[in-house]
Amino acid sequence: MLDEIGFPLLITLKIAIISTLLVALIGVVISYLLARRDFKGKWLADAIVTLPLVLPPTVTGYLLVVLMGKNGVLGEILYNITGWTILFTWEAAVIAAFIVSLPLMVKTTTAAIEAVDREYEYAAFTLGRKEIETALMITLPLAKKGILAGIVLSFARAVGEFGATLMVAGNIPGRTNTMSISIYSAFQAGNGELANMLVVILVTMSLLSMAITAKLVNSWKI
Repeated sequence: MLDEIGFPLLITLKIAIISTLLVALIGVVISYLLARRDFKGKWLADAIVTLPLVLPPTVTGYLLVVLMGKNGVLGEILYNITGWTILFTWEAAVIAAFIVSLPLMVKTTTAAIEAVDREYEYAAFTLGRKEIETALMITLPLAKKGILAGIVLSFARAVGEFGATLMVAGNIPGRTNTMSISIYSAFQAGNGELANMLVVILVTMSLLSMAITAKLVNSWKI
């Protein structure tokens, strides 16, 4: 029983942490551009980022398979260069978690950045600060509550990801069987005891992450 819980828990945390780090870095950049820049095709960029939020996870997973498969647009290039395909690996699960989590980060962080009074930024420009300095020292710190909320939501989404992960990483015991996939497998096999334990752990993880975040947010004055 311990082995049936231990590996899914560890691989889920590994995938969620890596994908959340990527989401935090890339999501903040995208959010800043959407909040503070006007450019041609902005609505399309926003729509593409948001799309995984409204698509069924299996559709998102299928599109990733089309892109990353051995004969896919990107997968074929990777396979020809390295002889390796990313499908049915934990790395594929990270990509799936990243794709489905990114919209939550971007939507939350974009709203937080847009809420920052631009007068602070204009004052910094007047004092000779460059845009990147202003963003790092003023805009993003003032939007930190929204950024943290986006990170937590993205982490929780990555932890619970199922459909897209199953499509691109499969359910390979000891390799890609995450918590969500293991719950499904246990339920299908009639192993209610294992499914119940995994559900309790997953729910507890989500509640703890939200509670810790709420405490941090409430402790910040700004």
